[in-house]
Amino acid sequence: MSINSALWAGASGLLANSSAMAAISDNIANVNTVGYKRASAVFSPMFESYGVNSRYAAGGVTTSNRFQISTGGLLTPGTSPTDLAIAGDGFFVVRPVASNVEATDAVLFTRSGSFSADSQGNLRNDAGLFLYGWPVAADGSVTANPSDLSGLEAINLSSIGGAAEATTQVGVNGNLEASQAVSADEATYVANVSGTNMASGAVTPDFQRSIQVYDSQGGARNITVSMLKSATANQWHAELHITPASDITTGTGLVDGQIAAGTIAFDARGEIDLTNTTLPLTLDFLSSTNAGALGATQFQWAATTGVAGQSVTLDLGSPTQPGGMTQYDSPSTLTSTQVNGSAFGTFTGVQVDSDGSVYAKFSNGIIRKTYQVPVATFVNPNGLNVEGGGAYSVTPDSGSYTFNVPGEAAAGTIASATLENSNVDIATEFTSLITTQRAYSASSKIITTADEMLDEAIRMKR
Repeated sequence: MSINSALWAGASGLLANSSAMAAISDNIANVNTVGYKRASAVFSPMFESYGVNSRYAAGGVTTSNRFQISTGGLLTPGTSPTDLAIAGDGFFVVRPVASNVEATDAVLFTRSGSFSADSQGNLRNDAGLFLYGWPVAADGSVTANPSDLSGLEAINLSSIGGAAEATTQVGVNGNLEASQAVSADEATYVANVSGTNMASGAVTPDFQRSIQVYDSQGGARNITVSMLKSATANQWHAELHITPASDITTGTGLVDGQIAAGTIAFDARGEIDLTNTTLPLTLDFLSSTNAGALGATQFQWAATTGVAGQSVTLDLGSPTQPGGMTQYDSPSTLTSTQVNGSAFGTFTGVQVDSDGSVYAKFSNGIIRKTYQVPVATFVNPNGLNVEGGGAYSVTPDSGSYTFNVPGEAAAGTIASATLENSNVDIATEFTSLITTQRAYSASSKIITTADEMLDEAIRMKR
């Protein structure tokens, strides 16, 4: 009977608009929720099958849920470097556990990037989901596999301890006075003999300075640079020795803590002449644990230091570039030195670059890459299944995930100290609120009117 179908149509209208009201309510309630994606109830008619001349029977209406997952929200400033947003397409990879991960543990994806460190140092968002990323190897490399989930691990900041960095480069800027008188000691000077060299103190240098470098444990070591004007024009005798000499062990040809000896040459214009300079410019320190016999002019850190080997390059400049060592007729001076490496420093915080690189910052100025945050992309992100806490899971409709380096392929870039707002438009929701209320009220009128008609038909029989 058509009146009965009208009653059903009215009831289905109430149910459908109730579902729409629930979606609108959620949208309004989550207008300030980070990374929230707008939900909507999509109405579809349920037609009965009937011929052209047959009487009409109402089918009513039904709804299905739809989420605007692929639509991004406005990016706004956050309060922490670990507040992260994705500028473009893609999702953060998160899981509900950070350690002892089982194959049955869920793999989820989210745009809610309000991450902060928990009591264990793991980065997790407001929903309690842990952020996963690629770990960085000791050599600084990252294995970024687009589909290997096992290559990801929970990003943990407590595992980042202090850091020290051994010196590998020493740059020297200075001038040696061209008119310096040749010392009487120069006539008997022999670098590798204690009684006639500068390292032992037997010969007074015309110029001497100490340069502080750092060993593998961040300990400060002093390299003393001693210069003696040579009787040969435009040349200076040079010795490099460690102070105190007990910090170093040397092979034949080196004495009194020396690590290098030779000459520094200049051309007629007072610029460095590297071709005729014999002072070694690469200083290879062997480890303090080296047990092998030292060859001629080899050296190692003393066993009491307990530090690893390192190679230090000495940069005296170049004739084609400003800076370095020169020989002009001005007083000898060491203008400046550029020494890399640093003493031990404690962890002070993190910074995240647009390519997802997570850098640990230390109090000594060292910045070290520790993780890289991938961005997961899908062929159809709107096909993802909605989970709790603003997270999503894979479905056949969404297709499988692909892990990308942020900014590459179809993946968006990472914005640090930034959060993605909800993509809800409050004005649109209030309009829908009014429309839905009217539709619900109208559906109730269908039921009351059809009920009166049905009651009239029953009274006719009586």
